[in-house]
Amino acid sequence: MRRTAVVLEDEEDIRSLITTVLSGAGYEVFETANGLDAVELVSAHDPHLTTLDVNVPGIDGFEAARRIRAVSDTYVIMISAFVEEADAERGRLAGADEYLGKPFRPRELRARLEMVPDRRRTAD
Repeated sequence: MRRTAVVLEDEEDIRSLITTVLSGAGYEVFETANGLDAVELVSAHDPHLTTLDVNVPGIDGFEAARRIRAVSDTYVIMISAFVEEADAERGRLAGADEYLGKPFRPRELRARLEMVPDRRRTAD
């Protein structure tokens, strides 16, 4: 069964890079540059994995994560230029499973993909 992913990234070159890495790992990818659209894509496709940038139009990645958590158990990796520990903690509090700082190497993202659990998150 093919896994799906949603990518929220407003910079086209970075969105293309993330999409290429995910596609190479076997994901069918749905992408957007807008936080509100990302929430809609997650609701529509129930992806296994979602990547969220923080500083995007519509709603920011933190708010997108909170809204996504209300409707989905997708595995969330935030990928952001905000790289302070407080930013990573804010991402985790919003519902992210992991936080990856920019700039990043494609192999870093691939390594994170290997750690995505086969099973979705469950209620504690």
